[in-house]
Amino acid sequence: MNKNSPSNIWPSLVLCIFSSIFVLTSCIACGIGSNSTKGSNSTGENSVNDTWVLTWSDEFNGADGSSPDSSKWAFDLGGNGWGNNELETYTSRPQNAQIQGGNLVITAFQEDYIGEDGILRPYTSARIKTQGKFSQQYGRFEARIKLPAGKGIWPAFWLLGENIDTVSWPTCGELDIMENIGNHPNTVYSTVHGPTSNGSAYRIGTTYDLSHGAFSDDFHIFAMEWDPNALRFYVDGNLYSTLTPGNLPEGYVWVFDHPFFIILNVAVGGVWAGSPDASTFFPQSMLVDYVRVYTRS
Repeated sequence: MNKNSPSNIWPSLVLCIFSSIFVLTSCIACGIGSNSTKGSNSTGENSVNDTWVLTWSDEFNGADGSSPDSSKWAFDLGGNGWGNNELETYTSRPQNAQIQGGNLVITAFQEDYIGEDGILRPYTSARIKTQGKFSQQYGRFEARIKLPAGKGIWPAFWLLGENIDTVSWPTCGELDIMENIGNHPNTVYSTVHGPTSNGSAYRIGTTYDLSHGAFSDDFHIFAMEWDPNALRFYVDGNLYSTLTPGNLPEGYVWVFDHPFFIILNVAVGGVWAGSPDASTFFPQSMLVDYVRVYTRS
């Protein structure tokens, strides 16, 4: 989502091409898709059947007030804008990321805070990742999440290629399973990022809309099924987007053939989400009931 890599290497421009299914736009951290799929507000039960075997999970059942399990998650820290001109400083403080009631709660606050870089910024939040602790190639990646709300609030559940430190972004690849911006409360976005043969970056994305209500009203299940030649995106068991190598325009490179790690975060502001305004109430929290990863049996 905050579509910059941990190494903060971003191209300044990408191609802008329309396909029959997806919109390709400039490479900022998130994408707006051309196709919008209407769905129900059902929060659904886990639709995984016996074709899948659980390989990794976090049910967030730790003690209330505790930090995320350090054997599974690490923190990204800082406030450098993350390639998107975001306004928050990410911290590892329990008030920004803690377990409460069997959920991971990532909370964005409006507060003056000086980060490790010595710069005062007006918001704090958290961004956690499984980099160096867990990654997987192919399978089903799923999370049950209740989203925050408000203009300028930008939550995400996404993956980056674990080889990012050696090949950089976008060659490592990026898979955004769910992103939302607060001024579109009933819409989530799925987006993939990769390199072109001429060295620039591409983005392909699409959207899923609730038929009524907002994603902040209740929990929903966001999932991606990833096979060697297909990426399929779901909300509450509803398949709304499929991408294959054959869908890519000429010159777009399919780099989704190596392990990826998981990221959860809530950004504030940025070039896509826009800045909070008087209508935005703080604090705003994203609640994550679980994250589960499967392989095919």
